Amino acid sequence: MDALTIGQLGRATDTKIETIRYFEKIGLLPAPRRTAGNYRSYAAEHLQRLGFIRRTRDLGFTIEQVRELLKLAAHGEKPCEEVDQLVVRHLEVTERKIAALTRLRRELRETLDSCQGGRIAECRVIQALSPPTAARKKRVLGSRT
Repeated sequence: MDALTIGQLGRATDTKIETIRYFEKIGLLPAPRRTAGNYRSYAAEHLQRLGFIRRTRDLGFTIEQVRELLKLAAHGEKPCEEVDQLVVRHLEVTERKIAALTRLRRELRETLDSCQGGRIAECRVIQALSPPTAARKKRVLGSRT
């Protein structure tokens, strides 16, 4: 494979040039060799590694998790137990986020369903989004006891 410019690498991986430079700066992507004109010149390894980084980021892994996965991937002879543990933890976090988003969706739908048109002064959506007044707080807190 011929050397790639930063623009070609970006197009091949659907990655912005600024993001590629950032990944280089933080050490996720090794610095490429430079041409005589001081332009970056990327090799197949960069393309593969950036593809890996993009895929892990698309799956919601943090930069530190990506860094750890890259470190683990460099040791192909080792058992994949550490990778599995990292993915299990990420899956647990993802499932908690999904549960929270599901609750949020339900609350927003219920709030919207309670809206019966009319004037904004009586709008259930605005009321539900507004911080409780002292009287409303007292009613809500009083009903819990």
